Amino acid sequence: MAMQDILLHLDTYPEPTSDAAIDAAVDISARLGAQITALALQISIPVKSNIIAERLIGLTGLAREEEARSLAACHHGLERFKGRAEAVGVFRGTLLETASLADFAMHVARRARARDLCIVPMGGSMDGQDGVVETVIFNSGRPVLVMPNEVKAHAKLTGGVAVVAWDGSVAAARAMADALPILRGMRRVRVLTILNEKAAPTPGLAQDAARHLQAHGIETAIDEVDAKGEFISRVLDSYLGRTEADLLVMGAYGHSRLRELILGGATEHMLRRAQLPVLMSH
Repeated sequence: MAMQDILLHLDTYPEPTSDAAIDAAVDISARLGAQITALALQISIPVKSNIIAERLIGLTGLAREEEARSLAACHHGLERFKGRAEAVGVFRGTLLETASLADFAMHVARRARARDLCIVPMGGSMDGQDGVVETVIFNSGRPVLVMPNEVKAHAKLTGGVAVVAWDGSVAAARAMADALPILRGMRRVRVLTILNEKAAPTPGLAQDAARHLQAHGIETAIDEVDAKGEFISRVLDSYLGRTEADLLVMGAYGHSRLRELILGGATEHMLRRAQLPVLMSH
């Protein structure tokens, strides 16, 4: 089944999503033949102030200024999105809503639950989008396309090279299934198993995944890479560079400990430092 209904999260605070990232997300939707909706959240900053704080720094006024800055970013981003999406015929709608800083990531996750895919563009190191990605992955039940603000942000998601990271786990199986509509349109799909990094992956493990993809009409190659004691992040970066990959598909690993997500090494690295789009599922 093709992807038809995509959600784009537009960051508005403290660093708004760039126009280039908005354009890239719209182009991705067009290439996938899907309609796309943009969600922009104005931040709400509850203020617990007192007379001294108000006299010294005007705390309430500062909070209202930041809220206004966020709202201005909402309007700019949604206008940019609508113009671009209507121009290429993929506009489904816009959502302008309000959420507190403490709840905005979960707000995005709730909105993503009834979509085929949620695109989250990454920005600067302090933009908080990594927290949005984590929350949507683990709380929406839907796949997330992490789009880095780097040279690979405009990589081809049709006609390009996709890599499916495969360790035989439930998370990897979920990600592969979620990615099928995209993988069908890629020029080349490679199934990657990294050996000697975890106990589970063994030589030949990827054959069943390749068989499944081929059953869906997707020609697939298998690559087995020996980690040789290296950090998995370095192994992945080296492999993705050699293969000139345009997309990585991988399962996201983590569990809740006192409501804090403890991410696996590969998940954390590709979430925060990926140089190409990464489709993640849990």
